[in-house]
Amino acid sequence: MRYALPLLLLFAVGCSDRREVADELPNSALAEAAREEVPESRMEQPLARPVTIGEDGPRLDACGALGRVVQAGASGLALRAAPFADAREVERLQNGDRAYVCTRSIDQKWLGVVVQPAPVTPVTNEAGNETGGEPVDCGVSSPVERKAAYDGPCVSGWVSSAYIRLIAF
Repeated sequence: MRYALPLLLLFAVGCSDRREVADELPNSALAEAAREEVPESRMEQPLARPVTIGEDGPRLDACGALGRVVQAGASGLALRAAPFADAREVERLQNGDRAYVCTRSIDQKWLGVVVQPAPVTPVTNEAGNETGGEPVDCGVSSPVERKAAYDGPCVSGWVSSAYIRLIAF
């Protein structure tokens, strides 16, 4: 009984500490950040998820299919930075545009694509030689060693799977 009062006081002092756990973590991304700068949720941050290539393994093409945009309407189909309707719009695709299908979301509603650029029309110069007209190689129609985020020369992003018709595997 003699030690009960000091233990009770020690317990009360220990429980009155009002510091946040995030304030005590030196390696935390939130450490030393002003409270008003820390977003309350991830939805307040810009959404972005890179398109993954090479999911079919090192023996198959980096993107396993080629698709064509269908039923996009007059305003076109939004190519988004992540597989969410509220993600930032990267570009607008029109009916007939082609895209390499590289990955898909878990719920199958979104396709991660690399957009195949429209072929450049060759131009004949004064000497009668054609210049231009060479297609851009997006780097996804041949195998890659391992899965990776796409970082090639072509535009990539996410589109609703309802608007892509597969035309080649």
